Amino acid sequence: MGKLQEFDIAFDKNKMVYSPGDSISGTVTVKVNQPLQCKGVKVNCNGFCGITNKVNDTAWTVEEQYFNSTVSVADKGTLKQGDHTFPFKFLIPATAPTSFEGNYGRIIYRVRAFIDTPRFAKDYSTEKHFYLLRLLNLNEVPDIWGMCSSAVTQQFTYMLMKTGTVALKAQTDMKGYTPDQIIQLTANIHNQSGRTTGNIAASLVQSVTYETKRPTHEVKTIAELEGGVVKAGKEVEWKEQIIIPPLPQSSLVGCELIKIQYYVKVSLKSPDVMLTLPIQIGNVSLDKKRRPTKKAAPSSTEDTPATVPTMDTTASPSTPTPPLRQAPKPAPRPAPRSRISTHSSPSAPPAEHHLEAEGGTLMNEDFSNKRQSQLVSPNAFSYAPGLLFSHNLQPNGAAAVPSGPAFSGSAVATAPYAPVTSPISMPTPLILPPDYGTSAFPQEAPPSYDESCNT
Repeated sequence: MGKLQEFDIAFDKNKMVYSPGDSISGTVTVKVNQPLQCKGVKVNCNGFCGITNKVNDTAWTVEEQYFNSTVSVADKGTLKQGDHTFPFKFLIPATAPTSFEGNYGRIIYRVRAFIDTPRFAKDYSTEKHFYLLRLLNLNEVPDIWGMCSSAVTQQFTYMLMKTGTVALKAQTDMKGYTPDQIIQLTANIHNQSGRTTGNIAASLVQSVTYETKRPTHEVKTIAELEGGVVKAGKEVEWKEQIIIPPLPQSSLVGCELIKIQYYVKVSLKSPDVMLTLPIQIGNVSLDKKRRPTKKAAPSSTEDTPATVPTMDTTASPSTPTPPLRQAPKPAPRPAPRSRISTHSSPSAPPAEHHLEAEGGTLMNEDFSNKRQSQLVSPNAFSYAPGLLFSHNLQPNGAAAVPSGPAFSGSAVATAPYAPVTSPISMPTPLILPPDYGTSAFPQEAPPSYDESCNT
């Protein structure tokens, strides 16, 4: 090394793993065996992500910088013979992502030291890497609670002949895990074909995407299990366990160039059927106490007592209360046509104005419903006993009551539709029964045909 015998970086307490927002401090040790001319000694701390198109290449095609800080620990002068120690300290930003190393990209954090020498002299440099861990709390991941399940059905073809189908269902007990936790896997295979399936297999897979102009996808199988076969016409349930080894977390928050995903793949070798169950791997395990509770469903209508209309007892005593009268029993007459026809016979064309639908609501003209074409127009019939259409209403919206004495059973006819106080744009018509009280029944037999002709 010539004049320079030792040039090293040491972190305080030999700490190698830090968290975002921490401060990193240490010393730079320089040992020279004879005086060394220098223009200064500098220490740099930086973090970045580099992506390449070749395996294990450091010629980065795309880079993403997170922070880059430099301090000068010695000015221009001469380093005397012996040992020299220079302290340093840096602050790590809170937005820095977790360290990562892959075949096509890395997230690197390091501290570098430089000794600038005069022109034509050799420069000296050294560096030391450290690791940054940004904890991923699974309890803060959206839609993390519950089981992860999936199902798929595949046609079983043997010797170019279709022999039936195979239905595959699988689920995991949770959606998020931490290293050393166990995935409880359950698979159900229903062989509805006439052939025996191949072996069932399950594996834990890591998929890493490196974002460049042409994204690179790296897929690794972390763990793999294999089961037996399923005979023709049989249904089998297969249960297995997969332990999570130490792995990078699923989400590299703060990094836009590297995306990590994990999933459990369940497959059959014959027929070629496969499904995937996405999972999350973090650093803080799920806490069942923090699981959000489901809101209580509203009680059913069976538990709710029916609302019975009651009389207003708070009314003034001077206000007369009309007596309750029962609806009159109508005389035998043709059954009135419903406002909404439910028969299969052809109905009259719909009215040009809005009609009331069941329940007192209005049917819009542009409402795409089959029942709209079945609405009966009031103009389709000249008269039907017991019906009163809108053209029989007075200008103020009241029904035009025929002249003559009132019906003996009730002063006002009952209305089976929504009351007038309901929020509708057209007043509800009253349905009046025929006035049989004014009819003059014959007191004697009608004249015969001959008598009528003589008269």
